Amino acid sequence: MKPTEAVASTVLNTASLVSGRLAGKGAFTLFHMPLVRSGLRSSERELFEKAHVDRVDVGGGKHAVTYRWGDGSRPVLLVHGWQSRASRLSDFVPGLLDRGHSVITFDAPGHGDANGRSTTILEYRDTVTALHDQYGTFECLIAHSMGVLGSFYGLKHGVKAEKIVTISGVCDFDYLVEEFSAELKVRDRLKARLHDEIRVNLFPDMPLDEVPFSLTNMTGIVRSPLLVIHDEDDTRIRVTQGRRIAEAFGDQARLVVTSGLGHRRILGDAEVVRTALDFLDQGPSPAGETDPHAVVMD
Repeated sequence: MKPTEAVASTVLNTASLVSGRLAGKGAFTLFHMPLVRSGLRSSERELFEKAHVDRVDVGGGKHAVTYRWGDGSRPVLLVHGWQSRASRLSDFVPGLLDRGHSVITFDAPGHGDANGRSTTILEYRDTVTALHDQYGTFECLIAHSMGVLGSFYGLKHGVKAEKIVTISGVCDFDYLVEEFSAELKVRDRLKARLHDEIRVNLFPDMPLDEVPFSLTNMTGIVRSPLLVIHDEDDTRIRVTQGRRIAEAFGDQARLVVTSGLGHRRILGDAEVVRTALDFLDQGPSPAGETDPHAVVMD
């Protein structure tokens, strides 16, 4: 455990013995606060200097920073994950532009060049929804990690995408809660308080048996073909999460399991990018077809 996490763990668990309600609110706040803000890499700068830059206000004085290449027609949306930024999906942009697509992406609040110190799944949803309102149905939505949950929450609220690619995706919101609780050694009593805060603040109108949010409850809403890419050596979001997405969507989904790429390097892998672009061009492979560069489980 890092020093900052150790301090947070001690403070939260101690506070829970005095006031469970206040400790729960503190845990909820910390849960949505990325402790690291990724910077723009020199290799990403030239591409992002060519983008049309705008913003989406999400309330509370916070905004997402949006980027667009192309005139907005045939839009493809790229969505980054936790403690990341839009530029980490740079390797997808040239191929998409070559195929005649416009590319849309954003830095969520608390990430990249956006303001704020925190973000929630609601702000991901609101940003994705605002971009959908502006550009219309996305020909493809490509999301990474926590961005998968945020994107699907947008799909739950009316966003449309003809095809979807998840990379290192989170299937279950509760997975994030469990990882957070394990990392900070949160006691069961405090974790229960955190679950209460999540239900009240994030999912107040959702049936109790569907809280926290999970992609497994989206199969009747999302009818688009899915390409699910996950690395078996991902220690941040375990490959079991990718398998759960693919299993939930059945014949709609194709699962590609890579090896040795982990959670972040997978975004820059040439074969992963090629597989996603081929999926966009051609749709999912027939059952039983094997990708020569990955383990495929249809």
